[in-house]
Amino acid sequence: MPVHESGEMYLETILILSEKMPDVRSIDVGEYMGYSKPSVSRAVGLLKKEGMINIDGAGHITLTEQGRDKAKSIYERHTLLSRLLMDLGVDEATATEDACRIEHYISDTTFDAIKRHAKEYGREKE
Repeated sequence: MPVHESGEMYLETILILSEKMPDVRSIDVGEYMGYSKPSVSRAVGLLKKEGMINIDGAGHITLTEQGRDKAKSIYERHTLLSRLLMDLGVDEATATEDACRIEHYISDTTFDAIKRHAKEYGREKE
């Protein structure tokens, strides 16, 4: 079952938080995203049902292998698209916001072409 845009945003957030803190909880996700507890609870429940995350008895959230792969893919899209937009002269806030929108809708084919172009012109880190 494909993860929708909001689910991708939650996965990306969980990935980012898990790299900054030892334990990620729903409250951390909500604070980071600016979402209410009920919204986060619903999304976390759906991601767990879809096999993207695990939640232990203490409420700590971890990404499954499938969830981590999806989160890394979205995060890679976000960072590369943000960087390219800023290279084009777009201010950081706008570039980041636009990249967040684009990352969920761009096809794999188009993103792969952008990655190849970025590597060819020295914009993508190996």
